[in-house]
Amino acid sequence: MNDQPVLIRPADAQLQARLSRRDLALAALLILVWASNFPVAAMGLERLPPFTLTTLRFLFAAFPAILFVRLPSRLWRSAALFGLLIGVGQFGLLYLGIELGLTPTLASLVVQMQVFFTTALAVMLFGERIHLHNLAAFAVAACGLAVIAWHWGTSAPIAGTLLALASALAWALCNTVARKIDRDQMFAFIVVASALGVPPLLAATIMVEGDRPLIQAFAHPDAEIVAIVAWQSFANSLWGYTLWNRLLGRYGAAQVAPFTLPVPVIAGILSSIFLGESLGLWKIGACLLVLSGVAINLLGQRQSRRLSPDGI
Repeated sequence: MNDQPVLIRPADAQLQARLSRRDLALAALLILVWASNFPVAAMGLERLPPFTLTTLRFLFAAFPAILFVRLPSRLWRSAALFGLLIGVGQFGLLYLGIELGLTPTLASLVVQMQVFFTTALAVMLFGERIHLHNLAAFAVAACGLAVIAWHWGTSAPIAGTLLALASALAWALCNTVARKIDRDQMFAFIVVASALGVPPLLAATIMVEGDRPLIQAFAHPDAEIVAIVAWQSFANSLWGYTLWNRLLGRYGAAQVAPFTLPVPVIAGILSSIFLGESLGLWKIGACLLVLSGVAINLLGQRQSRRLSPDGI
């Protein structure tokens, strides 16, 4: 499903203070897998339209795994909302933004703004307090977005950047839905949500792109597309989220969340190697500003948890 995490507070307080060497290696591999999805998606979009590619991703993230999981009936409504938001909202819009010219590096960077959207939603919907570090972090990250806006053009088209921001907002809404899901049920929740996300994705695909690309993908399967969809569905979604939630359950979000910070950097390096994307100084500067803002936010949250063990 997602190439980066849905942050959920651990249900128990028995958290280990430091990652083991094995889990540290697994976390590093996970971030490499998640970062790889941005150039992989760009390669997929050279062969398929965005909503068709997204539909295939979620279809095979759900099947055949859904035959082996069971989700409590009370969670199906949340799963349906989550599937709509992450399918059409997060990845459909993100892939459309990349197709419209947003480079994979900038796409991976702009969606980091979900951290601030998630914070704002928590304040509005759950009455959480906004802290000085939240405002400082957003101000620094906003400077990074201003750098991107200043260079709107070929590598940072206006429409593509705005779609990536909308994708980040959809991701934040997914975080809001998922925050109440027990981690023991998370794998089943993701699988069922993927399945329930397929019908609205199919509707969007047919309305925007017609049914021909999807029919062609099934009638004449292409080895490259099969590999791309398999990587997104199984490596990024199923394996990625299973491992991520295990790490969250063992160590907590404060220990694990900072691992997402290198994703745009690694995505940029991979895009440069495999797609020939140019990494100009302004992209590096924007990357440093946005990631610095996210880091300030995460470090501030960690300090708040230390001062208030029961705080979110």
